[in-house]
Amino acid sequence: CLNHGHSSRTVNFDYFLHPNMLFAKLGSRGLFNWMSDKLYLQIAYYLKTGRTLNLDDPQLFNEKLQWLKLYDRKPLYSSLVDKYEVRTFIKNIIGEEYLIPLLGVWERFEDIDFSVLPEQFVLKCTHDSGSGAICRDKKTFDKKEAKRVIGRSLKHNYFWNGREWPYKNVKPKVIAEKYMTDESQPQLIDYKFYCMNGEVKFLYISQGLENHTSARISFYDLDWRPLLIRRSDYRPFDHIVPKPYNADMMVELAQNLAKHIEADFVRIDLYEINKRIYFSEFTFFPCGGMMPFEPSKYDRIIGNELTLSNMKKN
Repeated sequence: CLNHGHSSRTVNFDYFLHPNMLFAKLGSRGLFNWMSDKLYLQIAYYLKTGRTLNLDDPQLFNEKLQWLKLYDRKPLYSSLVDKYEVRTFIKNIIGEEYLIPLLGVWERFEDIDFSVLPEQFVLKCTHDSGSGAICRDKKTFDKKEAKRVIGRSLKHNYFWNGREWPYKNVKPKVIAEKYMTDESQPQLIDYKFYCMNGEVKFLYISQGLENHTSARISFYDLDWRPLLIRRSDYRPFDHIVPKPYNADMMVELAQNLAKHIEADFVRIDLYEINKRIYFSEFTFFPCGGMMPFEPSKYDRIIGNELTLSNMKKN
């Protein structure tokens, strides 16, 4: 999701005083870079969940994602989380028609020639998650704020936040993509398919993630029936989300991509915009592998669906 708040927003200092938030904040600033990945994840997991991380015989879905951070490090993953490099993979596997049009790529914010960009566009950093800026109108676009957000991100290695290995060696760049709108929706809906051991299991549907307070997330099975799973950090939709026009094709594309990636777990995010499917991104560790399931039993239920194909004892 994108955060486009301005510097005038109120800061909740109690948020940063929570041990988990303080640890994450200091970790993102590099104060714990000396720690081994294993130790860092053990501490972060305990502070976030209140449980000891079981890496010897992980059972919970979130535990298994932490294990995968440490022991599943295929070079391919780095190109798949790179928002620029991944375009080649998508083009080769399912076709260029599923890519949101690219408007430009640069190594520095200062290199962007805004005069050649259209009236609406989206800026994204290629090497992390969540940093970017949406321009809905060039006349009112806050270029100074965009430079602050993106410039800060370009100097930061996202790997250190949660030790998500695929991001460690991604070269920071900034890209501009076409601003996409759907005639039938005030905001785009994101369809996030959970793929385990090469098979699409279920998905969650999200909308409005650029604003946490108004965003909605709900889980569905592949027949588009609502599941009882919830996330405690987001409110669910207050209605049944209609089945998209290309629902079956979306599942088929996700299945095809998962087969080519050959990962124990990957989340494949797609859009349907004006009845056309577009690729969004690959995610290997949703919520950094610390998703707050509600009820909590689903952490184990979903974990039972995921087999660690190359299980190693620590």
